[in-house]
Amino acid sequence: MLWSVGQFKQELIKDYNSINLRMFDTGVKRQKVDIVGDKVIIFAIHKRISSLKFLDENNRLITRMADMAIIDSFKLEIQKVLEEKYQMKVHSVLKDYDPVTEYSGTLIFLDKDAKHYLSGL
Repeated sequence: MLWSVGQFKQELIKDYNSINLRMFDTGVKRQKVDIVGDKVIIFAIHKRISSLKFLDENNRLITRMADMAIIDSFKLEIQKVLEEKYQMKVHSVLKDYDPVTEYSGTLIFLDKDAKHYLSGL
């Protein structure tokens, strides 16, 4: 199935939120998907896990390690969705999260320009 750009963005927003619900029991506050050539970019505002927010004040090193483990798990999940549901070949997923502002950015590198996977680009 060749997804339209609009359908893909809407579905990916749902998938991203679904992964967050499974991992954190809470969805994201806001998100936006952009497509530039062979890259899918997701900007999101998350709700910080309460226990990590509390621990941040006393031991940022521990929460940083937890954040990195969570981010690594999330990257595997989003890659699996892109490859299985959308039949896209993913080269790499980069993600970072700022616990102070609760902003995150995810950059997904595809094997070729997204127009090969999506109509309307």
